[in-house]
Amino acid sequence: MAFVIAEPCIGVKDTACVNVCPVDCIHPRQDEGDFANSAQLYIDPDTCIDCGACVPECPVSAIFPLEDVPENWQQYIEMNADWYKLSAEEYQAKWDQPGKTE
Repeated sequence: MAFVIAEPCIGVKDTACVNVCPVDCIHPRQDEGDFANSAQLYIDPDTCIDCGACVPECPVSAIFPLEDVPENWQQYIEMNADWYKLSAEEYQAKWDQPGKTE
């Protein structure tokens, strides 16, 4: 199981969650080239250890346990995973948002 960042993060990209993650699974960080172009932050489901440290740090309540993602934001489960596994071009084509280039 992993956590998922959903719609409230779009345009906000507050990195408090990044700073508390013990396994560095939330990207892009502010010092990464993808930060400026990304619509939101993403959690790598393969790296996340389900510790939940990020949840209370999110000022817009955008982070949910996988099983608690609201129905209207279910697509963010796949979007988070795809940001890590698809090429930037594939992600852009599928989600109409910039993908990970680094």
